[in-house]
Amino acid sequence: MSHWMRRLHKWVGLILAIQFVLWMSSGVVMSLLDAKKVQGREFRIKPPAPPAWPRDVLTTDAVLATSRESVMTISSAWLLDRPIYRLQNDKRSWMVGAADGKAVAIDTSLAADIARASYSGTGRAGTPRLLNFTLETRAHKEPVWRVDFDDADETSVYVSSKSGAVLEHRNSTWRLFDLFWMLHIMDYTERTNFNNPLLVSSAIGGLWMALTGVWLLFTSVRLAEFVPSRWRRNRTVNLVDKHGAMQRAVDAVQGDTVFQALARSGVQLPSNCGGGQSCGLCEVRCVGHVPEPTGADRALLSPQKLAAGYRLACNLPVTRSLDIDVGDAAALSAERTGVVTSVKSVTPFLREVTVSPHGAVGCRPGSYVQIHVPAYARDASHVDIPEDHREDWRAAGSLAVLANDAPVRRSYSVSVPVECASGQLTFLVRFMPGERPGRGSGYMYTLKAGDEVQFSGPFGDFALKPGGREKVFIGGGAGMAPLRAMVHDLLVNGATEPLHFWYGARSRRDAPYVDEMQGFASKHPNFHWHLVLSDDAGEEGGRRELVHDAIVDGLLRTHPDVRSLEFYVCGPPAMLAATRTMLRSLGVSDENIAYDDFKI
Repeated sequence: MSHWMRRLHKWVGLILAIQFVLWMSSGVVMSLLDAKKVQGREFRIKPPAPPAWPRDVLTTDAVLATSRESVMTISSAWLLDRPIYRLQNDKRSWMVGAADGKAVAIDTSLAADIARASYSGTGRAGTPRLLNFTLETRAHKEPVWRVDFDDADETSVYVSSKSGAVLEHRNSTWRLFDLFWMLHIMDYTERTNFNNPLLVSSAIGGLWMALTGVWLLFTSVRLAEFVPSRWRRNRTVNLVDKHGAMQRAVDAVQGDTVFQALARSGVQLPSNCGGGQSCGLCEVRCVGHVPEPTGADRALLSPQKLAAGYRLACNLPVTRSLDIDVGDAAALSAERTGVVTSVKSVTPFLREVTVSPHGAVGCRPGSYVQIHVPAYARDASHVDIPEDHREDWRAAGSLAVLANDAPVRRSYSVSVPVECASGQLTFLVRFMPGERPGRGSGYMYTLKAGDEVQFSGPFGDFALKPGGREKVFIGGGAGMAPLRAMVHDLLVNGATEPLHFWYGARSRRDAPYVDEMQGFASKHPNFHWHLVLSDDAGEEGGRRELVHDAIVDGLLRTHPDVRSLEFYVCGPPAMLAATRTMLRSLGVSDENIAYDDFKI
């Protein structure tokens, strides 16, 4: 529950954050604006006290007697220096001269005179324009005359076309205020409704964010964390192998997580999130007593693993002594070093980095190592961009400063079996330039031959299954790496079963190792290579569609027994999710689908 609530909290928060920024920024701007200008009082002349009503004008009875329409109300007033009567019934209102009883209309000339009489600035009046409606006089539902003055504030005076009253003085300061007022109350039509659905929804969303934030705080904080470790009971985490034999005992205290206890003792479980319950790499198998899975366990581990007793170490509290199978405890404790031997650009944004480890590393195809990324700050000039790739980088955007403020670990799959690379580790690293490049890829892209790197591993359970069943590899992006290592291993060891490799990229320039794969296809009759391009078919043999759609038409729809195939999938999260959904729809069981989701 908390895992999905955390994800929902993050995405709702991202959406609401935009409006929170608008609320705060608009409030700040409105508070800084000159209130006198916003209210239109800077150049507005207060109407003088009306003079005494003249004696030589028509009486109200005389006006009513000559009116051809019924009159409900009649009142005397002054229009500039002219006495008038305002009359109204249930249909309309109108004016007549008090001296002669003739109808008075607010025409262009009179509107200009009224506007000038209410204005004390130095600007000259322009030609009045009659408007049926404008947001600048939205409180007055009647046609108005707009008279613009050519002063620095771009003042506009609005005169009622019915009564001749000066309704509003507006200027550039008010218009700026009105824009931010609209953003503040989220009424994008008339800019007056505080109860509009957008504002109400955002307010409810903000309340939901606050309540779920408090809930997540209490679910993510354990009471034991506030108790000094010396006051808590001692516990033991026993590391056992797959047969239950003891490898090592780790001291812990009640309330720790298994991840914390092992890290304190030097056993670093794989993790990209640092124990934040989001990457799913720190899985361990509970031996004996198996606690109920949490929401994070169910979200990040398969049902088969949950049934087998696997749990996330970062979400597994030590409430009693535990027996835990973590695989090779010695490998987890070891921090290895190696020297970069080569760095080669394979595509504009995929780079091959080869590391020669100090000492032999047994690394099966499909496994990964964790590179220890130190804190660093490097200028973008450290990235060596080949001449034929520079236009791609310029089109993608400027490269920001590469920096990492704290040590982290990042996972990279080995793309060539170490036996085929003279014992070296070969990685395929993806990088996208922009304002916030990845901390791991930024580090890897600045490496040069001779640099020393630290790493742990190998890790992972993404591996070829024994037996000679027909295999289908589906990949995209840096997902080429583990699939390429598997293909190498199979062909080098003389596999005879049919092998199909479907790889998706945007364009031919984005696809790595195409020549190598075409060479394998021409040399090995059982290996079939298919390049699928989503943006441009490019050359003959390329398919212009998404890879999970292309494989249905190109192989699965016509295959006599799809359920007999083994599938190995690796690539970006969206591509991986779409491919797994497609395979399930065809009746392929999860046991026949092996995948590596990068744990992003």
